[in-house]
Amino acid sequence: MRKKEKASLVLEELKKLYPDARCTLDFRTPLELLVATQLAAQCTDARVNIVTKDLFKKYRTVEDYASADLSELEQDIKPTGFFRNKAKNIKECCIKLIREYDGQVPDTMEELLKLPGVGRKTANVILSTVFSKPGVIVDTHCSRLANRIGLTSSNNPDIIERDLMKLLPQSDWAEFSHCLVYHGREICHARKPKCEICRILPYCDYGRKNIK
Repeated sequence: MRKKEKASLVLEELKKLYPDARCTLDFRTPLELLVATQLAAQCTDARVNIVTKDLFKKYRTVEDYASADLSELEQDIKPTGFFRNKAKNIKECCIKLIREYDGQVPDTMEELLKLPGVGRKTANVILSTVFSKPGVIVDTHCSRLANRIGLTSSNNPDIIERDLMKLLPQSDWAEFSHCLVYHGREICHARKPKCEICRILPYCDYGRKNIK
């Protein structure tokens, strides 16, 4: 089966399973999503949402983060892990937003990647979720499932992103990413995937190889 056909069939099946698949980070503004996605690095969305519930009440504007006491901000986000680096990036990111973007979150990949702490995953989350622009969001779930299914043979997120972009129309990129994340959380776990009850087993190289 060609990879394009496989990707299309997998998406069709996953859309039935997860019709409401979306970004699971809580936010109200582009700034809040920018901060939340930075906190989500090496941390679950569920834990980030717990932390941001109070964080977003305390820091409401880009100026609040830019002028924040760094050690205080570190403590506010500590449960998300890697808090020193994250706090530094968030503060510097917001300073840059004020200086170069009039305090607004930019809406292009090129400009987003210039912000401290922002990689392609974070940029694609923002572009697709806030600005309705096409983007493939490659997190650990997406990477794992794309490899197991046989849509890519790389562990490099940038290469995986490019591989998946070739397989589906732009309008499906973000939804496919979200569906893979949902399925990774529900069924295709890293250590013990539930291949025996997986609805996309017929299209999965890993599953068909391991289920006898």
